[in-house]
Amino acid sequence: MSRSRRRRTILPKIDKETLRGMSSLALAHIGDAVFELLARTYVCADGKRTAEKLHAATVAMVSATAQARAARRVEAILTQDEHAVFKRGRNSRVRAVPRGASVGEYHLATALEALFGYLYLCGETRRVEELFNAALPPQETQTDESRTDET
Repeated sequence: MSRSRRRRTILPKIDKETLRGMSSLALAHIGDAVFELLARTYVCADGKRTAEKLHAATVAMVSATAQARAARRVEAILTQDEHAVFKRGRNSRVRAVPRGASVGEYHLATALEALFGYLYLCGETRRVEELFNAALPPQETQTDESRTDET
């Protein structure tokens, strides 16, 4: 390959106008992979686990039901532009809904994936990380009854 040839980057930054013309399901296709990679990274960073437990924890985070809950947590903090992409994803026509999820949950999950795909392809990785952190369930706090007295 000659040096004068321009190499394609692995992480493209696509302008927003081009992305607006992309189907919401194409955005969700990319966003699904982005969200799963973030979930896998999150569960691995949690400490040592067996492969089976890593897989189970990841599946629990990326199921349509879990993603629908995550979508509800981030919807209030979306910008106007992000909300428009979210709505496009939510309103897209899907042919099949996975077992264990309602149609509404699947639409919300698709909306979240479309948003993550859009932001990733725009090169807005900091915003992706910010929304992923906001999508995580609140950490359980230790209750008074579960504390042990050190006497």
